[in-house]
Amino acid sequence: MKARALLAALAGVLCLAAASDPAERLPDPRQEAHARAIFKDIRCLVCQNESIDDSEAPLAADLRRIIRQQVEAGRSDDQIKQYLTDRYGQFVLMRPSFDAGNLALWLGPFAVVGLGVVLLVVRLRNREPDQDLSEAEAQRLERLSREGGA
Repeated sequence: MKARALLAALAGVLCLAAASDPAERLPDPRQEAHARAIFKDIRCLVCQNESIDDSEAPLAADLRRIIRQQVEAGRSDDQIKQYLTDRYGQFVLMRPSFDAGNLALWLGPFAVVGLGVVLLVVRLRNREPDQDLSEAEAQRLERLSREGGA
């Protein structure tokens, strides 16, 4: 119990130290830690390759504020993510869900590789064999190999 309380206090201190603006932080360290965990799963729509936890973009700050408000209101992770996807689309999630709308996103790379393999096999099967040398080419090759070897 004592170790758990110490760990929670340490996590709270780390979360408070990591927040860029003291006014943004939630008063409850557990709620702040919960919000920070969600930040890592939400994409910055400006930076696109960073989570809002890593981004300094103004939109990322707005998203952090929204998430903190949602956490403070007692909403679950799923409810918060649903709110954000309703507003910004699946792209806001760092790991979009596997559903019919994202099927191309998840299966597209495999389809491209599979199509490439099929095209390679078809091309290799349908290629024509190398033609034999004509009589003149065979004689010239024979003559060149005798001259080069001597």
